[in-house]
Amino acid sequence: MNILWQITCLLLLCSCTPGFSTHDGIVGGKDSVPHSRPYMVYIRDKITEQACGGFLIREDYVMTAAHCNIHCRNLMVYLGVDNTNNLPCGIEVDAFPHPGYKIKRPGHDIMLLKLKTKAILNKNVSIISLPKPENEAISKNCMVMGWGWRKYDEESPSNVLREVNVTLLDSKNCGTADTLCNQGSVGPAQGDSGGPLVCGNYVQGIVAFHKKSISLTAYTHISHYFSWIHDVMKPPAQQQYETWKGKLDKFI
Repeated sequence: MNILWQITCLLLLCSCTPGFSTHDGIVGGKDSVPHSRPYMVYIRDKITEQACGGFLIREDYVMTAAHCNIHCRNLMVYLGVDNTNNLPCGIEVDAFPHPGYKIKRPGHDIMLLKLKTKAILNKNVSIISLPKPENEAISKNCMVMGWGWRKYDEESPSNVLREVNVTLLDSKNCGTADTLCNQGSVGPAQGDSGGPLVCGNYVQGIVAFHKKSISLTAYTHISHYFSWIHDVMKPPAQQQYETWKGKLDKFI
């Protein structure tokens, strides 16, 4: 299982290289209406041009998959993108992959990217809501999107954002406790890693990996990581206050 997971994870890491003219991407999907998913973020290594998807959750933070950082140490994010042939100016980031993530085993495939320049929100750039902590019920009817391949075994990257509807399985059938999943012949493929799984009005998951042998796609279940997300995204002043408070508490 671990070997299969490594292979599929690395396959999803492969990027769609800008410059292809085909308008394919997301297996079984369709073109998104331009700029209708303004929270979507295109992530690319500025040296290797390997790419992933991501999504804006605050003016200064993007969420994506931790495995997108393995070979992408010079990440740039691009906001408000529809066609990757016409990229705006990129924004440099500081990467915060989950400390529990390991390439050799599944789980904890989540990463936060802190933008060095805050996003300017407008009709083409906006934030998507994370699920509420008390909102445990997840709609089984979801959507996933990205600029990845149209076929799992054929290089056909997309220039334009594409999307497809998927139906979630019961979480007990997904393998690990921190994953959601769907099964079938449609869904994300290579180049779609890190993109959002949107269910209702919330992003519930992050594209993690696809097991071609059983046609199963897994997504990191975001709600399992609320505490870690909160800690990473704390304002510096709050972090400093809590550090000093902890030290003072020891003397009280």
